[in-house]
Amino acid sequence: MAIWMVRAGSSGEREQWALETGSTGAGFGEVASLEDCQTREAVIAKVDAGIPNQSLGAVRNFAAQLWALKARMEIGDVVVMPLKKTSAFAIGTIDSGYTYTGDPDPQRRHIRRVTWKVTDLARSRVKQDLLYSLGAFSTICQIKRNDAEYRLRVCLSGGADPGARVKNSASFTLPAPVSPVLQDDEEASEELVEPPVDVARYAADSIASRLIEAFSGHKMEGLIADILRSSGYVCTEHGEGTDDGIDIVAGKGILGLDSPRIIVQVKSQASPVDSPTISQLHGSLAIHGADQGLLVAWGGLTRNARKLLESQRFAIRVWDADEVVAQLQEHYASLPARVRRELPLKQIWTLADEAG
Repeated sequence: MAIWMVRAGSSGEREQWALETGSTGAGFGEVASLEDCQTREAVIAKVDAGIPNQSLGAVRNFAAQLWALKARMEIGDVVVMPLKKTSAFAIGTIDSGYTYTGDPDPQRRHIRRVTWKVTDLARSRVKQDLLYSLGAFSTICQIKRNDAEYRLRVCLSGGADPGARVKNSASFTLPAPVSPVLQDDEEASEELVEPPVDVARYAADSIASRLIEAFSGHKMEGLIADILRSSGYVCTEHGEGTDDGIDIVAGKGILGLDSPRIIVQVKSQASPVDSPTISQLHGSLAIHGADQGLLVAWGGLTRNARKLLESQRFAIRVWDADEVVAQLQEHYASLPARVRRELPLKQIWTLADEAG
């Protein structure tokens, strides 16, 4: 069985639709139905007609992805969809052959049916080498390296990424390049173009991996307090041994008594936080006279927790691993020297590119 990564729009605009309808993320709306295409060359002709004025390389790349959707995927294969809205992954299995739907939105027509079995796998539960492979800038891509099938099937069953079973093979290197764009072995000589990797995504994942190694447990509370201080808050850290669900109290003004007054709870474990933690934090706001609550949930939230959070959206904010990294990057220059020594970062500029 193969592992396929699919995307649902450059901004994740089709993610919820894909999850709700049990389908891959579609795209390529300019291309007509492929139901009558029996060869890759026929797909190339459809792409060339639907997306004119493209380079030969672009046409062949798009056709390679659509040919995978049409002919190379098999029922039972595992499909992984990176979720931009929640910085998590959805994982499921393919249930049907290629389908061209009659959806009014042309971007929702080229699909395979999928049973989504996991919809909230936090990035923190996936190891760095596999995250790199899943960061390919491609709408459809086969993932082959680093024992991906075994590892993602473990995740599909509700576990965390166990890592590659073979550590001494040249195929298990970091960073692990993504396998060539969707070609069969006999086609390798004519299409060896690899999908580019989302450099910003890869950098954020690398920082997150280093960050949780250096600041796990109660050290994470200190890092969050330092980030808040760099934003002008006066912070009091409760430290180890407290069981009231409050890790940091922060406020504005010289004494930290002015609004907004914030209560912070920090959960640095890789597993997602459930709804009782949201309820506990919300209850603490009234008890302690706070204006707002901040929940640092490194492993993200469960589905129930996200639903509960929607009713508390004006009282509680959540920082997952991605948001902690974003806050770290934004305030890095003003963080204490000890933090910058443990987590040395360098800013670079690169050309932006987006996947469909």
